[in-house]
Amino acid sequence: MNILETEWLSRMDYGQAWDLQKKLVKEIDRDDRAETLLLLEHSPTYTIGSDRHPEHLLYGKEELTRRGIALYEIDRGGDITYHGPGQLVGYPLLYLDAEGLDLHRYLRNLEEAIIMLLADFGITGSRKPEYTGVWVGDAKIAAIGVKFNKARARRGFITSHGFALNVKKNVEQEGFQGIIPCGIAEYGIVSLETLTGMELQVEEIGIRIIPYFAKVFDYDAAPTGATSLSS
Repeated sequence: MNILETEWLSRMDYGQAWDLQKKLVKEIDRDDRAETLLLLEHSPTYTIGSDRHPEHLLYGKEELTRRGIALYEIDRGGDITYHGPGQLVGYPLLYLDAEGLDLHRYLRNLEEAIIMLLADFGITGSRKPEYTGVWVGDAKIAAIGVKFNKARARRGFITSHGFALNVKKNVEQEGFQGIIPCGIAEYGIVSLETLTGMELQVEEIGIRIIPYFAKVFDYDAAPTGATSLSS
């Protein structure tokens, strides 16, 4: 098996994390760094993916400033979503060899790791064929949006961006009301705390997802690292 480095970065502004991803993608491409799973929370942020539907953002610039929510147009797939405190964000930076490459399978594997985590809590996570992400009934608990960066030194791709799992109850109300999440108006949002009735910590959930992620992607996961990458 390959070793997967895991890093818990705590709270980080979106722009800083985006720059870090781009830096590490280059290092992994050069084989200067092991493949890595970054786990963190973000300050309140809306990100608009390559689908580019700005009409799904319901707040104007003044309201965004008043609420302290950053806005980024970024290079992942998908539409608009929210990131903020109480949400576990995972950025897998993995090398996908060109031989036998199945990009859709990569997305399904991300979903599967989250579904396996939910099962730990007695929750049945599911997929909706027309959408990417993880659902509990008709409520979305995890959004997924990725980028496949063409490797320069090898044949294949290196992944970036990733998943956002709603852990704390506050996530349901503190940002999603300002957007049409992923352009999907007919379904709601839910958190792990709401479903379990438990008080949970984001870092705890990050640690618990690592073995499922490693299993799905066939890695040996190294112990979770410190926050040194953020500097």
